[in-house]
Amino acid sequence: MEKRRLGRTGQMSTVAVFGAVALADMTQAEADRVMRRVIAAGINHIDVAPSYGQAEVRLGPWLARERERFFLAGKTMERGREAAAEELRRSLSNLQVDSFDLYQLHAVTDLNELKQALDRDGALEAILEARAKGLVRWIGITAHGIEAPDVILQALAGYDFDTVMLPVNFILFSNKSYRQKCEELLAECRAKDLGVLAIKALAKRPWGGRRAVYRTWYEPFDRIEQVQPAVDFTLSQDLTALCTSGDARLLPLIIKACQQFTRMSPIAQAMLIDQADRYEALWV
Repeated sequence: MEKRRLGRTGQMSTVAVFGAVALADMTQAEADRVMRRVIAAGINHIDVAPSYGQAEVRLGPWLARERERFFLAGKTMERGREAAAEELRRSLSNLQVDSFDLYQLHAVTDLNELKQALDRDGALEAILEARAKGLVRWIGITAHGIEAPDVILQALAGYDFDTVMLPVNFILFSNKSYRQKCEELLAECRAKDLGVLAIKALAKRPWGGRRAVYRTWYEPFDRIEQVQPAVDFTLSQDLTALCTSGDARLLPLIIKACQQFTRMSPIAQAMLIDQADRYEALWV
C-alpha cells in the first residue's frame, strides 16, 4: 500500500489510516481478528478516541506489544484544560502506552467551540503541557460538517497545528462552496506543510428514515465498483490519507481499494462529481 508523508511530522503513513471506531462494540476476540487484518495489510497509522466505545481498551493489548509498528493518533472532545488533561491520561492508560505520536482536538464543530478550546484554560493548553512532558509529539485538529473547512482555517489562524482532518468525498465536492473552501484549506496546508487526513470518503447519503445496516452514521458505499472510485477520488486530492470507516465489515473493501488506488485525472474527477446527484450529501 502506498505511503505518503504526513506533512512536517515526517511520518510516512499508509494511505489507509485505521479508524479504530470500528472496534467500538467488539469483544476482544473480534477486535483481535480486525487487528490481524490491519497488520496483514501493512497499515501503520491508527486513529482512536475516547468517544469510540471500547476501542481504546481493545487496542491496549496490541499496542502494549506492537507500539513501534504504529503511528498512534488520539483525540479529545473536551474543550477545557483540566478535563482534556484527565482524558488524555486516561486514554494513555487504556491504550497501555506512554505517549501519543499525534493528539487532536476532536470534532470542533463551530467557532464557539474553537474559541473555548484555544482560549486560556482551554483544551489546547492541556495538550501543550502534555507535549512538554513528552506525552504528545504532534498536535492536530479535526472538524466535521459543512463548516469544517472554515472552522479549520480559523483554527490555523489561532494556532500552528501540525495536522488537520475533515470530510473529503466527491459528493461533498459537488457543493461548489464546500469544494472552494476545502481547496483553499488544502492550499494553506500545503504552504504550511501540514498533514491532511480525510474522513467520510465512502459516505453515500444520510440514513434518513432507513434502517441502518452498518455501524456508520451515514449510508456507505459497499460494493467495490463504487468504493474504488470514491477512494480514488479522495486520495487524488492533495492530502496524506483517508480514515477507514466505522464498520469493520467495510475494512476489506477499503483496504483493497487503497491497495489498487489509481490517481484520477481532473477530467475523471469532474465526471464523478457530475454523478453526485444520484446520491445525497451528508450536509447542505
